[in-house]
Amino acid sequence: MGRLLALDVGDRRIGVALSDPMHIIASPHSVIDRKITPDYIREIQKLISEQEVEAVVVGLPLTLKNNISQQTKKVQLIIEELTSTLNLPIHTIDERLSSVSAVNALKLKGVKTGHNKGEIDKTAAAIFLQEFLDSK
Repeated sequence: MGRLLALDVGDRRIGVALSDPMHIIASPHSVIDRKITPDYIREIQKLISEQEVEAVVVGLPLTLKNNISQQTKKVQLIIEELTSTLNLPIHTIDERLSSVSAVNALKLKGVKTGHNKGEIDKTAAAIFLQEFLDSK
């Protein structure tokens, strides 16, 4: 069994989380800074290869009223790009409030979140990946 890779896509950063090979636990992994790494698709492909990923889970940022926003449309374009580039199943999951949950979880651990946006992004990816794993 391969791992699942979760992506929390933002305008600047992509938070990355991975499952264990048994698909039980999700853990924050890394952050891809899109300004520093403009070819983020290649970076994702590298992670897929190195971590033996079998599927990708992308957080879909719907509004609180369950509508599509401008950010949703941006993420959908990236999902289309991933679908045409990767030869893996790509799943989406509602990621509403995952960043809020990530901030709260990090604060409980004593992690300062003010300037640590990357930590929030990869933790948010782990939160919605865990929800995805628990729903299976």
